[in-house]
Amino acid sequence: MAPEAFGSPGPPALGGRSALAGGGGAFETGPVGPSTSAPEPVGRAALGSPWPWGAAFSADPRAWVLESGEPAARWLLLASCAVPSDLSGGVTRRRSTAPDTSGVEQERQASLADLATRELIERLPDWDGGEAFSGHDSPRFAPNLLNLLADMGVRAGDDPRVDRVLGQMLGHQDGEGRFQSYAPLRRGDQPVWGALLCDSHAIVEVLVRYGHGADPRVCAALDRMAADLADTAQGRAWPCRRDPATGFRGPGRAGDCCPQVTLEALRTYARLPEPDRPTGLLDVARVPLEVWRRRGDRKPYMFGHGKQFKTVKWPPTWYRVDAVLDAIGGYPALWRGPQADAADRRSLAELAACLIAYNMGADGRVAPRSTYRGFEPYSFGQKKAPSPFATARLLAVLHRLEELAPEALAVDVAALPGSKGGSGRALPPRGA
Repeated sequence: MAPEAFGSPGPPALGGRSALAGGGGAFETGPVGPSTSAPEPVGRAALGSPWPWGAAFSADPRAWVLESGEPAARWLLLASCAVPSDLSGGVTRRRSTAPDTSGVEQERQASLADLATRELIERLPDWDGGEAFSGHDSPRFAPNLLNLLADMGVRAGDDPRVDRVLGQMLGHQDGEGRFQSYAPLRRGDQPVWGALLCDSHAIVEVLVRYGHGADPRVCAALDRMAADLADTAQGRAWPCRRDPATGFRGPGRAGDCCPQVTLEALRTYARLPEPDRPTGLLDVARVPLEVWRRRGDRKPYMFGHGKQFKTVKWPPTWYRVDAVLDAIGGYPALWRGPQADAADRRSLAELAACLIAYNMGADGRVAPRSTYRGFEPYSFGQKKAPSPFATARLLAVLHRLEELAPEALAVDVAALPGSKGGSGRALPPRGA
């Protein structure tokens, strides 16, 4: 289903903006906690050395996030980044899956108790109800909402409404193992069960993220995901594929990769142990970087790389610069070690530079510049003030790319070539 703008009435007032926006009670999108994909250790040397991204900003935004009134933002930062003890009051990033009684878990519990988190849980739809949504980028699409809740610290077992939707998702697969969604194919149609890859990949991602990776049904879907890899014009990746049950096909050009479903699959496999991933996955992870490099002469249909791509839309749901870096960040062999390639390093540095230039202020804080309607009470749903949650989300993305910080900070984003269909030169960030 093609992406469309999502518009719906805003949620009821939740105690006023002072509680949920700006300085209080909001959240962000990023990893659900310590990565499950063989994370690197954070040692004393890392905590005691200068912050690699520090030269980009006039102040350290991590301190501002930790001092904010948003428990989800504080949890996300502590769970996803190495935060020095002088900023975190002695709480540093945990890498263990053992029971946690530290301040990180205390922040997660605070996020679960926060009215902002509870209100988002109430938005979860009945997955079997056939609710229409405007596109797979819509925040109303349940996998997108579940990813947002995961970024706020929500896990399986925390709320029966979350577990109900996950259970419903597990109950619907096509004969080849792809998970299905139940929605009208077009406005005015009756809902049908169907499995486009932008359905199945999104569902598999949240099921793995919420701890269902060992379920036989999820294992079958992961096997099917690997079998659906294809040779495309951009390289080996996932295409826009016709649903065998309904005959419906998305708008992607035949022979092209679909950047969105490719990123969803890459994020999913990055959460699995290396032995459980398909062979050749590193070459698949190079494809989004090749798509970026070829942006001036070729683009997959509906996936441009201009100013809109470089500007994060909140809450994040779709293919933009943050999504590329978040997915590729799970494959450090792209920029480190014997398989690293100089062109990939350069592309990652350019993308990281764009993430900073088009979304973060001089002080490193993120004031959203593009938002979906319906999230106005949340700090990431308004454009008037910096958002602790949005800031923590982008800091979590940048954290895994710290080795590339010197190269990224040397990039002149205004001098980068433009995207196909534009003027040939990149539009500068706002205020530049």
